[in-house]
Amino acid sequence: MTTLTLGMVRTKYEIIAYFREFDTLFFTFLFPIIMLGIFSAAFSSQTIGTGPDAINLSTYYLPAMAAAGILLSGVQNLAIAVAQEKSDGTLKTLGGTPLPPLSYFVGKLTSSLLTGAIQLVLLIAFSRFAFGVELPSDPARYLDLLWIYVLGIFACGLLGLALSAVPRTGRSATAVVIPLLLFLQFISGVYLPFSQLPSWMQTLASFFPLKWLAQGMRSVFLPDSFKALEVGHEWNLDQVALVIGAWLVVGLILTRLTFRWIRKDA
Repeated sequence: MTTLTLGMVRTKYEIIAYFREFDTLFFTFLFPIIMLGIFSAAFSSQTIGTGPDAINLSTYYLPAMAAAGILLSGVQNLAIAVAQEKSDGTLKTLGGTPLPPLSYFVGKLTSSLLTGAIQLVLLIAFSRFAFGVELPSDPARYLDLLWIYVLGIFACGLLGLALSAVPRTGRSATAVVIPLLLFLQFISGVYLPFSQLPSWMQTLASFFPLKWLAQGMRSVFLPDSFKALEVGHEWNLDQVALVIGAWLVVGLILTRLTFRWIRKDA
């Protein structure tokens, strides 16, 4: 079997294992949908903006939760899962088989791509049918959604693979990964409007991909008048692509340098 074929076989295994774990489903797959439901229900009477471009909180939080879903499906899911597989001996066992590391990576990244896509579709459907969110009618916006999602999920997936080298044990992976990602979500405009954050926090967030993912998603789902709230008063999709693409390269390099079937200090 070729490397790609083995990767596809591994993808099937990864997806089945993913949907069999309740904690992964709740904290990665369903978490953005649940959070959107909480924010929409809690602030159902509030709107943002004025005049014909005023939107409800459900619409405003949809792009933020979409960006958070990419982060969780890529970084959190893979960082914790791979760290646990290193700790429980799964990777050591795989290292003794003919499975190439590249096939393993293909399985992990492709499963994140597919499960993240399902999550995104459900999130959009939930916002539309449960809270009446008006979705964009311009096909160009859905093309933007496609490339932002694909670029973002691969960048986050590679960063998750690289981050899996940090926890010393599988048990400590959750304690290492989740607080870091929560911090990024708070400074990147996921739970709080980015334009209302302190300038130093905005500057710090601009070094990380989540801020740009959220900005890209806002360009898809929010009226164009809301770009006035962005830094530079533009969506800056070229910069979104540049920064996320740079993090994809960083993740690829770090994964190549740090990945081992077993820990060096094991």
